Amino acid sequence: MNALLEELTWRGFVAHSTDPDALAAALDAGQVKSYVGFDPTAPSIHMGNLVQLMLSRRLQAAGHRPFLLVGGSTGLIGDPRQTSERNLNPKDLVHEWVERIRDQVSKFVDFDGPNSATVVNNYDWTAELSTLDFLRDIGKHFSVNRMLDREVVKARLETGISYTEFSYMLLQSLDFLELYRRHGVTMQTGGSDQWGNLTSGVELIRRADGGKAHALATPLLTKADGTKFGKTESGTVWLDPAMTSPYAFHQFFLNAEDAMAATYLRIFSERGREELDDLVRQSAEAPHLRIAQRALADDITDLVHSPAERVAATQAAAAIFGGGELRGLPAAVLKAVNTELGGVELAIGTNFPSVVEVMVAAGVVPSKSAGRRTVTEGGAYLNNVKVTDPEQLATADDLLAEKFLVVRRGRKTVGAVEITRLA
Repeated sequence: MNALLEELTWRGFVAHSTDPDALAAALDAGQVKSYVGFDPTAPSIHMGNLVQLMLSRRLQAAGHRPFLLVGGSTGLIGDPRQTSERNLNPKDLVHEWVERIRDQVSKFVDFDGPNSATVVNNYDWTAELSTLDFLRDIGKHFSVNRMLDREVVKARLETGISYTEFSYMLLQSLDFLELYRRHGVTMQTGGSDQWGNLTSGVELIRRADGGKAHALATPLLTKADGTKFGKTESGTVWLDPAMTSPYAFHQFFLNAEDAMAATYLRIFSERGREELDDLVRQSAEAPHLRIAQRALADDITDLVHSPAERVAATQAAAAIFGGGELRGLPAAVLKAVNTELGGVELAIGTNFPSVVEVMVAAGVVPSKSAGRRTVTEGGAYLNNVKVTDPEQLATADDLLAEKFLVVRRGRKTVGAVEITRLA
């Protein structure tokens, strides 16, 4: 096997490829130009997309050229979902998201040197394409029978699927053909749920131009219970820090399941195989130390955000859960902490609430009586300072960054509130 393919397989990037031997030979023969697409159906990409970006980084590091496609046209349509039709977003909004995602994906690849990356927008070659030309030049190469065979189409036949979404496969295949013609791109990568679209592009290149191309699909990353990766109780894990804070991002991976930590490390960390194997071994010997999760959370936060944001996130967690000093934390970090702990706002008038009332509002105790009992038993803390009086009031001096209070019951039950003033 080609050394790069062997490394990608070990790291968990390979689910399917159209012709493994031919792909290995192409990678051995010289530089391969590959592409992966990102549709702007939201203002940010998410953790599932990061798998593809990590694959692009590895291909580039091995001397190949990545092309990152932001779907200004396919984003107006949307890939069919298993359950229902997508809502079509306004064109101006999609174009705005294109620019945001272009900036996001650009930070993960290098634009200098002989294997420099390129970012493209498929709106450039579809905006002026006429319906007649599209049907004559592209549509004639597709069998409706084969399109009906797609799993997602089959799932939608009973409830109905629009011709708009049904045609998405043709648009994505056109992207591959255009990149093949314009830039010599011969490989497309994507998630295994895109396998039908990937292979259709390969087939279109063969039919339309007699060319040889490849498709490589990555496994869909899941949690140990099989549910989709990147989902939390509050929603998707976004790469935009305004949508998922660096603190919440770091905490998500710090709390990764033991059964999945090794899988995530191999994909998202750029450490070598020997070091990763050692981390996994140490974690198996002392799972309570969460060695693999700490390395994972640190590495991926450094990459997606920055080492400075990772330091701030770890300092915040140490202060909150380790009983350290909270007053040095920036307001943005405290806001993120409050959001992660429930996003509670507590409106007050001229008088401040009691610490017990804050504990109830933050959800660390179920009632005032339980809160008072916690205080008398010595287990109540305000901003990591033990509370000894059940009637103690919070004060303006207690506010962190002039608006936050952190309360704790015992060692691990932590909550926070953001104080807002009534008009």
